Amino acid sequence: MSLEKLIKIMEELRGDNGCPWDKEQTRGSLKPFLVEEVYELLEALDEEDTEKIKEELGDLLFQIVFHCQIAKEMGQFDVNDVIEGIVRKMMSRHPHVFGDADLKTSKEVLTHWEEHKRKEGKIQESLLDGVPETLPSLLRAHKLQDKASRVGFDWEGVEDVFKKLDEELQELRDAIGEKAEKAIEDELGDILFVIVRISNFVGVNPEEALRKTISKFIHRFRHIEIKAMEHGKRLSDMTLQEMDAFWEEAKKDRI
Repeated sequence: MSLEKLIKIMEELRGDNGCPWDKEQTRGSLKPFLVEEVYELLEALDEEDTEKIKEELGDLLFQIVFHCQIAKEMGQFDVNDVIEGIVRKMMSRHPHVFGDADLKTSKEVLTHWEEHKRKEGKIQESLLDGVPETLPSLLRAHKLQDKASRVGFDWEGVEDVFKKLDEELQELRDAIGEKAEKAIEDELGDILFVIVRISNFVGVNPEEALRKTISKFIHRFRHIEIKAMEHGKRLSDMTLQEMDAFWEEAKKDRI
């Protein structure tokens, strides 16, 4: 099988004798499916399930080919133009690999990327341009802070960030004590933003970390539900101590 075969299948699906559903799709209608496929791929990567990763990569590739076919029908571009464009971009942004530039560290590479994007006109007014508003908030905060830190707008060390976190936590306590709803929201936002800064200092993607913790929570809570059923109990009839015991059991079993 080859990419050409997949492109041909897509053309047939959108053709006169193709699939009614596929023929009805637009760029807008496909957005939810594109997002869904990305997250299904992330889940497969977390599970380190090789077959599932392969399958989800295929589903994501299909979405890309779908969008390319729609663009081709509109006389804009096709999949070959997309491939040609990314090849040119990768070669121009890696002059230390495909040229004579001397970039030895990841930081130097990232700095070069930003300079190159500015020359391309990709950064118009601010260093922070180019971070999509549609990104999940934790990931967007992570990327914005990373861009700012490249020009030195950052704390000197992680301990300084922890001090800021302590300050924000106290401000949240004060806001809660005063029952000031707007201030509570503001302070919670500040705390999350500072936590993202800590994640950057220790080299952890906060979106990934939270997603994995959510998955862990689901598996452990499911363990509590299963144990409750085995004991003939409803969760609502169990004490917090009973549920916590099963939670600790799940942790011990690395669930």
